[in-house]
Amino acid sequence: MLSRGMEDYLEVIYKLIQEKGYARSTDIAHQLDVRPPSVTEMVQRLDEDGLLVYERYRGITLTEEGERVAKSVLRRHALLFEFLTLLGVDEEIADLDACGMEHCLHPETVKVISCFLTCLKGRTGEKLRKELDKISEACND
Repeated sequence: MLSRGMEDYLEVIYKLIQEKGYARSTDIAHQLDVRPPSVTEMVQRLDEDGLLVYERYRGITLTEEGERVAKSVLRRHALLFEFLTLLGVDEEIADLDACGMEHCLHPETVKVISCFLTCLKGRTGEKLRKELDKISEACND
């Protein structure tokens, strides 16, 4: 099982590759607010675990498995952010909370939240309250 830190690194590396086309240790250190030696240590560990390929002075690329994990973390983050903002949480706070929650929720909990949000699409006010009972039943099936 991957630690929260490992998932954070994979997520940041994936985002950097998507934004810049590459990920460097200095960029990762800046994004995660850690020291470059910490990045080197974690990147080497993730390389040993087969989640990325680290070639000194050449850059970092994700393996298929590393990319799969990173995308999964990003999906959980987006889902939790959407859920929290739907509840009325300020976007900045929702983003911070989603970042913490994305690592510790059981997959079943994430599935239920996803189902809940899918059922809520387009519903507001009184109609929303009437649908909550139906949603609860649908998510428990």
